[in-house]
Amino acid sequence: MNAAPDIEHHAAAWLVRREQPEWSAADQAALTDWLGEDPAHKAAYWRLEHGWNMAERLRARRRDQTPFARRHHPAWWMALAACLLVAVAVAATLRTHGGGTAAPFRIATAVGAQRHVVLADGSRLVVNTDSLLRTAVDRTSRTVWLDRGEAFFEVAHDARHPFVIRAGDQRVTVLGTRFAVRRDGDAVRVSVIEGRVRVEDATSDRGTAAIVTAGDVAVARGTSLLVIDRSPAVVEGALSWRTGMLTFDRTTLADAAAEFNRYNRQRLTIADERAARLRIGGSFEATNVAAFARLLRSAFGLQVREQGDAIVVES
Repeated sequence: MNAAPDIEHHAAAWLVRREQPEWSAADQAALTDWLGEDPAHKAAYWRLEHGWNMAERLRARRRDQTPFARRHHPAWWMALAACLLVAVAVAATLRTHGGGTAAPFRIATAVGAQRHVVLADGSRLVVNTDSLLRTAVDRTSRTVWLDRGEAFFEVAHDARHPFVIRAGDQRVTVLGTRFAVRRDGDAVRVSVIEGRVRVEDATSDRGTAAIVTAGDVAVARGTSLLVIDRSPAVVEGALSWRTGMLTFDRTTLADAAAEFNRYNRQRLTIADERAARLRIGGSFEATNVAAFARLLRSAFGLQVREQGDAIVVES
């Protein structure tokens, strides 16, 4: 069931409460918290607030033109404001139920943070560290733009409305499945745990395309597309960031450091080629780079020192 009508009703209730004389600092703090819970809350509130402000302007105009009517009907403008709020809410509900395309919502995460999001169609997202995406999902269309970073998707099945993710030049199309998309500049990686997705170059009708199934990883850059055959268990392990962990399997220390640097403001720097080529394995807490550096010192005898905002590792 779509939550948009409930959000509109809550937004209208907040607006009415805000105009009451007993409105307090605690009420304002509660409203601020509610607005911060979801971009949809802000969008609904701002739409209805616009309608409320329209009513205020009409009231002022009416006061200047017909003072007699205002004296005898002091609360007429409140009724007009309520009507406008209802009209705006109905319009928003119609958009949600097929009267138009949903407006994109922006979802962003800071370095080291993650965010869990439930979309209007029931699809679930886990947005990884330092990521930015926009969603436009309703009962008639489902589109996500991944502008930066990574997200894991559990897409609700809807055969009539494919779920489309646009990541740079690449387009990923699914009906219902579990997978992750990562974007680093113009490089896009798609890792599928369950189901299958279509990955294609969206810049040309004759671009490269591939069907990626469970256990596969597709790596695309421009018109080049490589599909790597792995197992679902291996792919699942590579996506352990969803539980706050990083899992490596014979990964070079240089690549492992690059992964840690996605999650931490304290940078991990590998100072020489010999240390960079070391291969490591295991699971590590993504946001505890200092503990990882200590393990490198005890397991490999590497030199570890702090230098400003960086941890430097060398042979």
